[in-house]
Amino acid sequence: NQAVRFISSLTKELAEVAFPVLRILLQHICVKVPDKSEYRTHAALALSQLLYQLPCAQHADFVTWLYRYSCNSKISYRVFALDVALALLELPEREHDGSLSEEQQAFLKHKFLVQVMVFGRCSDKAPTVRSKALSSFAQCLETKNTSSVENVEELFQSTVGSIALTTHGPTGTSLSNTEGVSRPQKTFPTFKTVDMSNERDANHFDGKEVMAMLRLRAGDEKTNVRKSALQVLMSILKHNVIPCTPEDLAMLQDRCRDPAVSVRKQALQSITDLLMSHPQDVLIQKAWLTGVIPVVMDCESSAQEKALACLDQLLLQPIKHTRHQDTGHSLAWDLLTLLTKESQELSRYLSKAFRVWAKQGRFSSAFVNGVISHVGTERSSPAWMLLAKVAGSAPKLDYSKVIDTWDEISRQRTADLDTTVHVLCVVGSIAKHLSRSIQHKLIDDIKSWLHDFRCPLEAISPAVETLQKLCHASSDALAEAQALLDEICGSLVSVCASCISSVVLKEGGAEQLQEDALVRQLFTLGEAAQLCPAKVEKRIFLLIQSILASPVAVEQSLSPADGEDEDEDHPTTQPLSQFRGSVMPSVVRAHAFITLGKLCLQHEDLAKQCIAALARELEVSKDMAIRNNVVIVICDLCIRYTTMVDKYIPDVSACLKDPEPFIRKQTLILLTNLLQEEFVKWKGSLFFRFISVLVDPNPDIASLAEFCLVHLLLKRNPAMFSQHFIECIFHFNSYERHEKYNRFPQSEREKKLFSLKGQANKEKRMRIYKFLLDHFTDEQRFSITSKISHNVLACFVDGVLPLDMEASELLSDTFVILSCKEIKLSAMRSRPEEDLQPEEDEMAMANAVMQVAQKKLISQVQKKNFIEHVIPIITSLKTLLEQTRLPALRDLMNYLREVMQDYRNEIKELFAVDKQLAAELEYDMKKYEEQLQREQSQELLGGPESLPALVAAQQSPSSEKEAHPGDPHSSGSSTARRDSSPLRAALPPTSSGFITPPARLLKPKPRRMSLNTFAILNSARRAMEAARKQRSRSLGSQPVSPGSQRSSKQVTFSSLSQPSSEGAVLHGRAISTPDKSIDNVTFGAGVSYISRTDTPTSAQEKQARDQPKEVVYLAAPDNPSSQPQPWKVNSPGKRSCTLRMGLRKFSSKTPLKPAN
Repeated sequence: NQAVRFISSLTKELAEVAFPVLRILLQHICVKVPDKSEYRTHAALALSQLLYQLPCAQHADFVTWLYRYSCNSKISYRVFALDVALALLELPEREHDGSLSEEQQAFLKHKFLVQVMVFGRCSDKAPTVRSKALSSFAQCLETKNTSSVENVEELFQSTVGSIALTTHGPTGTSLSNTEGVSRPQKTFPTFKTVDMSNERDANHFDGKEVMAMLRLRAGDEKTNVRKSALQVLMSILKHNVIPCTPEDLAMLQDRCRDPAVSVRKQALQSITDLLMSHPQDVLIQKAWLTGVIPVVMDCESSAQEKALACLDQLLLQPIKHTRHQDTGHSLAWDLLTLLTKESQELSRYLSKAFRVWAKQGRFSSAFVNGVISHVGTERSSPAWMLLAKVAGSAPKLDYSKVIDTWDEISRQRTADLDTTVHVLCVVGSIAKHLSRSIQHKLIDDIKSWLHDFRCPLEAISPAVETLQKLCHASSDALAEAQALLDEICGSLVSVCASCISSVVLKEGGAEQLQEDALVRQLFTLGEAAQLCPAKVEKRIFLLIQSILASPVAVEQSLSPADGEDEDEDHPTTQPLSQFRGSVMPSVVRAHAFITLGKLCLQHEDLAKQCIAALARELEVSKDMAIRNNVVIVICDLCIRYTTMVDKYIPDVSACLKDPEPFIRKQTLILLTNLLQEEFVKWKGSLFFRFISVLVDPNPDIASLAEFCLVHLLLKRNPAMFSQHFIECIFHFNSYERHEKYNRFPQSEREKKLFSLKGQANKEKRMRIYKFLLDHFTDEQRFSITSKISHNVLACFVDGVLPLDMEASELLSDTFVILSCKEIKLSAMRSRPEEDLQPEEDEMAMANAVMQVAQKKLISQVQKKNFIEHVIPIITSLKTLLEQTRLPALRDLMNYLREVMQDYRNEIKELFAVDKQLAAELEYDMKKYEEQLQREQSQELLGGPESLPALVAAQQSPSSEKEAHPGDPHSSGSSTARRDSSPLRAALPPTSSGFITPPARLLKPKPRRMSLNTFAILNSARRAMEAARKQRSRSLGSQPVSPGSQRSSKQVTFSSLSQPSSEGAVLHGRAISTPDKSIDNVTFGAGVSYISRTDTPTSAQEKQARDQPKEVVYLAAPDNPSSQPQPWKVNSPGKRSCTLRMGLRKFSSKTPLKPAN
């Protein structure tokens, strides 16, 4: 501070003389400030104070320089520029003196600092700068300076024009010099120059674009960026900069489930602050409940504590007696009302919070009395809900108001259902605090209420539970309480059985049944039977089974044992034959299954008889409610009788492909619970069926499956994904020929349900593979490549598995997996320089160096593993695929291209065993890059639709004729053609690696040519033109007579004594050029291999010669062309050419002798 005051006083004293030096000092501070948060803050504060000592013109010039400084390539510079901008925003906006231009005036305003310097860095490529810019942007809204808030509001509510920075000079500018200003400044000689960039980050903004950017940043890959984005979003909504929309609130809710704990805690705080600033907004209230309450069951204790603190702040602390009302009181009751009516699914999460608070002794007498005081008011329903949560841990108080409310409800027939359930829970919780007389009175009331079946269906279970608590509270000994329960519940079971018998056993009873009454009786029977299992007679089992008899519609499709699992060893427990073809409604049968399940929980013999029938019902039943209830029953029985039910788990897992989304979701949740508690193991097809839910057509179910797998099941078994990955490839391709994989038993129905075979489902399979690989550790990724090579690819190389079309689909998936980025090690994918944290620059640099060294080491190990284990198998498999012409060869070549991109400099080392393969791959890669460039050029020229015309222009007219086997142009021509495309698998390969297509394939078809083929034709055409020009130079251009022009258009090499064949016509041959290699030269009569002279003297002949020929005899265009076989003949054309060129020294030499 003293240094700042000293410099300020010195500047005031020296005035004009000190301004250039002060400017250099400020630049020096920017360049030399240590990259630590505390140092940056003090330096920015000092810089902002000293900057105000400069006149307005120099101030504007320095802000101009500071903007260019904020665009520097060094991360620490950009971060410090944001600190300076924040420090300047804390000071009042400077008034200009009237001598500045409009452009210079703009740099003095806070608007430039907020909208350009701060907001422009929110999309910086460095995550540290993005995070700093976003947090600075949030501080602009939270500051007391109203101008900053107005500037942010303007950014969202209107289009902001760019501030022209045309006077900044070229891109490379020194930090100590600002060009283009009104007054030139001198540069202090001791400072070094630093290259800058004056590129603008943003030109025009509007509210939608800004919000789109914020939503993008809220999902950023870096934790600090997401946290800062949440702060900005909360500040914007909090200050009503834009209207609050469900989309923005959904973003805050989603971040409450963020993978990073710090982001979850920030989201909880942000949404709580937002609600406190807008307590009357129902939309925000619902978002707060949905976002905060589930976090009380978070796996991280710190996140749980944060959620509990937010709930305590808004739900518990404001609750007071009716005599004491305040502002927060209304918000708490509004939230509780929403929990009672619209957000009841959150009640189980809230119960966890109240259990934690009960252990902490949070519910005092004053709190409970305050809640009771609201009973009977307009807040009666939420008050009862809250009282039901806290009554279990409440002290002994005057609960007469609770008893009076129960008396009113028991006499009414139209009482509110939710209030009834809550009152019953409160009565059960306070039973131990009641007198014996009140306890017995309540027992009699509830008993008679259940006997008369006046109890609503949803209240039966709470009523029976309350009855049990009252019996235990009214008895001193456990045996006495159980005897009382047997008496009360036994009579209840008898009454229910009597009522059900009157409907089922009497003739015509089914036609006169009251559905609601029968459902209540079945449900009451199941609840009461669990409390007195000894009072349940076997005839009751028969009674329930008779209701479950198969309906008439499906009776014919069931075997005699279906539906009831008849067993000759247990004739007394089987349904009678007259119950076949039951006419009971589906609702009654659905509730009967629940009752049967409750009976099975207490009677193992009944469970053994019924479990098979229950599993069969999942397959044959057409009613959704029945299938849903049966799934619940089987999963509950699995907990009680694990060994017995284990073999029926495949029937339950088949419901993951049920037509109804509700049943798929229910099955997913139930199986997850069983797997978490290890009542069920990952055996057979269970893992593959579970993982297939990731591609469920319902996105909510797919998202739930991902959550269950990653956050619940993978944490218990980290090796789960890697252990099943190889078998996933076989299973999802329905490949069953392997002796080890995909050998578990499945019915044809189950195979059809879970099949992902074929090209139509390839995208779904890839999604599953990539999801699994995404959650591999680096150790698992490192080993999976070798495992795939030895367990999948080697089986086909060794001949263990046949290479056919079914295998081609399997291999295609395998090569795509090996090519995908998810299988690469995270160390090989990350870029350490992006993770550099300026807060700890030295440590960050050390970590970056370590990461680079680690990456190099891992790369060497991976390369060695690749050479030893993968390359031999890949090269052998490539040869086999070429021979069998399978489509999987294309994917293999794509994989090898991917390998070449990763190991471009080590290709010769990788493919040292097969140099021909390495050469082919290099050629393929070159053509692939040319193809990409050509695609881009085609897009610029008008899109890919212009390609067929260009290809047609390059095709030879003679290629429209079919090449006959007897044509010398077609015979053997294909041996000189080299097809580098992976599609050459469609053609029969030769032993040398080149493709020999049959003659019929030379017939052109009306189809688009591939870009690779197009490239080869262009290369061939250019090579032919070059060769033709070379021959033209060697032949010269000597005049010929018109007769010779006409006669030289076509020549023959057939016998002179035989008629010339059209198929043997040659075009454009020189007199000394053989048409092909001559193995056996015979100078017999009538035979000539020498054609007549053809010289390019006319335009017509030149045009005919330039036309492409039917067959091109050409090697690879990128290889050096081989020299033609020399002929020991002195050509007259060569002499004339030599004379015309003036090379007299050659003419004086003795000609070479023709002898060899």
